[in-house]
Amino acid sequence: MGARVVRMFRNFNLENRVHRELSKEKPLAAPRHAVKSPASGGSSEAVEADSVNKKNDPLLSLLRSVYVESTDPAAPPAPPPPAAAEASKEVIVGKEVERRPLKFSLPAGPYGLVELTDVPKGKLTITEALKALGGHQREPQTWTPEKIAQEYSLDLKDTKALLEFFIPFQVHIIPPKTDGAKQIKAS
Repeated sequence: MGARVVRMFRNFNLENRVHRELSKEKPLAAPRHAVKSPASGGSSEAVEADSVNKKNDPLLSLLRSVYVESTDPAAPPAPPPPAAAEASKEVIVGKEVERRPLKFSLPAGPYGLVELTDVPKGKLTITEALKALGGHQREPQTWTPEKIAQEYSLDLKDTKALLEFFIPFQVHIIPPKTDGAKQIKAS
């Protein structure tokens, strides 16, 4: 019911209000700042445009004398192309060689997340990264960067950077200062 009342007031005398707004004088733009023109007779922009569009014979001859020779890196000889279906299988098999099985995973959730079975070499899942960082934080002598790099198929440089710049959360439980302090007990 309130929408009808609002619509009535909004549309009341609409045409007259529009004509009143359109008949008002338009505001004038602010005057532009005066710019000093160059003292030369012709404009410098026109002279520059002419010099750019002219053919410069010395530069053209230098350009013709430049010779670039480029070769692609030597690729290993490819076997004769098999049928299309076999070719797609070979590509998939090649990609599977570059993958490693998953070490740790989260329990399956109700949100329809796809369970991963393998990851590309040189990459970690969040769960694996937290496990590796936590293991290194708890036992740095056992979980060295070399062991983590070998365990998860990572580069040693990337593993050292991971351990240096990423730190998992630390939970500290602070005990009460006195034994007689009041505590809320679960009911």
